[in-house]
Amino acid sequence: MAKKAEYVFLEEWLCSSSGTHENTTLRHPPSTSAQNIIRAWADLRDSLHNKSFQSNHLQSLRTLVNAQFSLYIADPQAKLLLSILSSQKVSLPQESYPLFVRLLYIWVRKSSRHSPGVIDSAVEVLLHLFSGHIHSNKSLSFFSEGVLLLGALSFVPSASEKSKTVCLKLLCQLLEEDYRLIGLSERAIPNVLAGIGYALSSSVNIYFVRVLCCLMELWDKSDGPSASVSNGLMVLHLMEWSFPNFINSHSADKIDLFSREVLKNTQPAFSLFAVVMAAAGVLRVINRSEQKALMELKTSAEGRIEIIAHGLVSSARDADYATVEPRNSFLLQCLSLALSKSGPFSYQAHVFLCLTTALLTEIFPLPRIYVKIQESPSGNLVGLVLNEVQQHLDSIIFKEAGAITGVFCNQYVLADDENRSIVEDIIWNYCRDVYMWHRQVALMLRDREEALLGNLEKIAESTFFMVVFFALAVTKHKLGLGAPQEIQMRLSVRILVAFSCMEYFRRMRLPEYMDTIRAVVTRVQENESACVSFVESLPSYDDLTNQAVPTSFQKMEYLWTTDEVQTARILFYLRVIPTCVECIPASVFRKVLAPTMFLYMGHPTGKVAKASHSVFVAFMSSGKDADLDESVTLKEQLVFYYVKRSLEGYPGFTPFEGLASGVVALVRHLPAGSPSIFYCISCLIEKADSLCSSVNTTTKNDLWKSWDGELEHFKQMLDLLLRLLSLVDIQVLPSLMKLLAQLVVRLPSNGQDMILNELYQHVAESDDVIRKPTLVSWLQSLSYLCYQNTSKKTPKGVGQVIHDSMSGTMDSLSMNKITARL
Repeated sequence: MAKKAEYVFLEEWLCSSSGTHENTTLRHPPSTSAQNIIRAWADLRDSLHNKSFQSNHLQSLRTLVNAQFSLYIADPQAKLLLSILSSQKVSLPQESYPLFVRLLYIWVRKSSRHSPGVIDSAVEVLLHLFSGHIHSNKSLSFFSEGVLLLGALSFVPSASEKSKTVCLKLLCQLLEEDYRLIGLSERAIPNVLAGIGYALSSSVNIYFVRVLCCLMELWDKSDGPSASVSNGLMVLHLMEWSFPNFINSHSADKIDLFSREVLKNTQPAFSLFAVVMAAAGVLRVINRSEQKALMELKTSAEGRIEIIAHGLVSSARDADYATVEPRNSFLLQCLSLALSKSGPFSYQAHVFLCLTTALLTEIFPLPRIYVKIQESPSGNLVGLVLNEVQQHLDSIIFKEAGAITGVFCNQYVLADDENRSIVEDIIWNYCRDVYMWHRQVALMLRDREEALLGNLEKIAESTFFMVVFFALAVTKHKLGLGAPQEIQMRLSVRILVAFSCMEYFRRMRLPEYMDTIRAVVTRVQENESACVSFVESLPSYDDLTNQAVPTSFQKMEYLWTTDEVQTARILFYLRVIPTCVECIPASVFRKVLAPTMFLYMGHPTGKVAKASHSVFVAFMSSGKDADLDESVTLKEQLVFYYVKRSLEGYPGFTPFEGLASGVVALVRHLPAGSPSIFYCISCLIEKADSLCSSVNTTTKNDLWKSWDGELEHFKQMLDLLLRLLSLVDIQVLPSLMKLLAQLVVRLPSNGQDMILNELYQHVAESDDVIRKPTLVSWLQSLSYLCYQNTSKKTPKGVGQVIHDSMSGTMDSLSMNKITARL
């Protein structure tokens, strides 16, 4: 045991291993100088010599105890302490006894050589002290220090068998008769457990069964006030420390008896937790050992844990996330924590179900916290819930969430199909519930209780990791094993829906997340019914734009654009749907998807709006619908609203990349000569004209040179129109050239020059041998018209020029003349 060697004091190692560093007896005080230590020993010698024990002598004891981590006590000093304790002429104060016992314990643990005579003397003194003092004046400190020293003495190799036997007998007697003292303070637990650990490792085995019984019944007899997850971890590590010594010094028969005693199943809750933790400690050692003879004991330990898990499942069968009995809650925490520490664990059905419950109620207890928040008056939110959430974040059980999730996933891999399906449904429903609850709670707490909301989302972020790793295990071990296609499709859709519910809590790029999505999307996109099922799981338009809030918060105004939880979920859908849009019937797209797509095109967040445009592009590009006529009709109908919706929001919330991709998709994939394409081009020209009209370019000639600042959006629109010259079909091209020419000739001369240069370059680089001659002729005519206009007219402001053009005052640039010239 490498860890064991790092610590002289077993109780210190137990606290360190279980995370209970705050134990006051283990805090390292400031270092004590050698001079002060020498003076303290001199004071104690004077006390014995003068047969008087004063306050300064008590302070000397405290000085030596405070230096315990650097203090070395040899046999002469131990004899001095024993002499003072056994002296009939020295009256000692009650508070000095625990200090004397602690110093003797330091001597036992730090001295490399012990004189058998001094050990025997120490045992006699302790026997005398406990036969009288502890019963006349029960002291918690004296009791715990005494148990610790008795156990340590029984573990000393040089001690006689008689002395070890006396120590073990007295230790059991103290535990059996004065057990209630342990429950009075957490400070006593590490010492008592360490004393038991030393005793279990003693070479004298006559009392080992009795010691084990004391360990198992400790919390039952003390009415459970000292039972906690931290103490449970100490029991686990106690067995880890003592079991190797035990199996090395006892026969097979004794080990079998150990199995029956330490792993026995009892009913009171607090002995159950001790059995679970002790069994896990044994498993931890066995899993690290190569001794095949211990495999039977491993089976016994796992079986005992399964029996306790069975009882938990039976008693908590009808409980939900928010109503778990405190007794069950504590046992679930201990069981899940024990399994995370025990190493490889064979599949046990009830253990698997208990882990599921523990994850959703104890490690990630979000629904229970949400209920408390909504049931609490708004003014008391921080006081009632914030501390509880913070304590949970700092707890051992939450810090071990990753390890417990790993055990859970391993159990899933080994589970039978029935229990796999049961747990899958529980996890997917939990994701849905977290989404629904967190939407409401985030709305209530946003900008009011940010600290509480932030801590909740830390728990939820870890919950997301758990769901991802579980879903990855599902895809690897269920989707890829030849399961019926219907089951694979249903499961794939449910994973996607669960991920959408948890998407808001994704804070980083996770390879396991992407691997799982690829695995399930591959199956969904190959099946129309699966695609339809996934799309129909999308919240309705009414649900998206109206959020129900608790009665106490109904005065709050709901804005769907500020609902970050909902937006994250819809963004997930918008990113996945383009991968399977080929299998979505036009009727489903029209009824379910189109309203959401157009709604989120108006979202102020660029990536969300862009994702909505991507859905439109994917639909316009699709062409495998069974009813192509219906699909084409819907596409043409959607274009009119798409163009209007997009251009209304440009250059505000509509991202140009999204708009450009949508326009390109519709001109490429709609039938040649479609009225929708004519409408789109007309709207684009009108929008470009409007963007340019809003800029006074006559006084800012340099704008045309850089295309920056106020002309940036006009330039983007113009680039899109120039790109369409190479994309629109031959039936639409004349209309585009005519409208574009009308736009160009109305611009100031410096703007015309810049655009003509762009057009020259665009036409020159074109490889389209069919339309290039037409574009060359058109460009020559447009150049002539621009030159003619410039030579005849004095430049005006672009607003005035457009006004004159539209009113017909510029006869030479009338539509008829341009059309004829082109």
